[in-house]
Amino acid sequence: MKILNEFVPTRKFFKLAEELKDLVDGWNVTDSAAGYPAPSGVVVSCLLKNKYPDKYVCPIFILHYKGPVEVGGLALASDIVGLDGLAVTMGDKPSIGEPIKMLPSSEAARDFIRSDKVKIKNLKLGCLLSARSNVEDAIKRAQEPWDFVYFMRLNDDSFEQLKAVSAACKKINKPLFAYFLVGTEKNKEIVKVIGWPVTATMDTVEEKAARLVGLVDGIIATCAGDAEGDKLMLQKLQKFRTA
Repeated sequence: MKILNEFVPTRKFFKLAEELKDLVDGWNVTDSAAGYPAPSGVVVSCLLKNKYPDKYVCPIFILHYKGPVEVGGLALASDIVGLDGLAVTMGDKPSIGEPIKMLPSSEAARDFIRSDKVKIKNLKLGCLLSARSNVEDAIKRAQEPWDFVYFMRLNDDSFEQLKAVSAACKKINKPLFAYFLVGTEKNKEIVKVIGWPVTATMDTVEEKAARLVGLVDGIIATCAGDAEGDKLMLQKLQKFRTA
């Protein structure tokens, strides 16, 4: 399975990418995480894809920060550069100003991006599924005309739900990726703010990852703010890379 790193852009994102490039198959790039201004997820993704064309690069695409013209423009840029996809979501509300809701849902944005008004050619669009949804609703959404699926909030309690979503995705040949949040001593407070359960601790990274082999096409691995933890975690995950 692919080992992706959740990439939070900073002013030093090129340096960080260079440090991690040999440990990952690619990056899932955040989009102004938690609603705070940050280097554009799409811009950073396009630059990473240009520098590392063989890597899988897919930004989160948060609609609460974008009007339709920007949605279309960024999708076109992603298509032209050859990003591996956009993971489309309404996302967090902005920390500054008010949320934009001119596109009322992820599905509306998906259909708009694929419409004659935008005219993308190859760009794949994905949805985010939360373990907080019931199994039936999660499977129903996965079966909608998305090109790939991201599964959030994975832990032991939601593992059976992931298995059910995986079975549904396999039937329709749809790639499935799972977020893999690792808790460390350093990121305890950040994890509390995020509000997600951890998928593993550093001691159980390999055990938990082994359970996902054959279920998902890739994992989005992160120690959420613990840069040194990310490096150690990714080293532990090398045995699971099949790209």
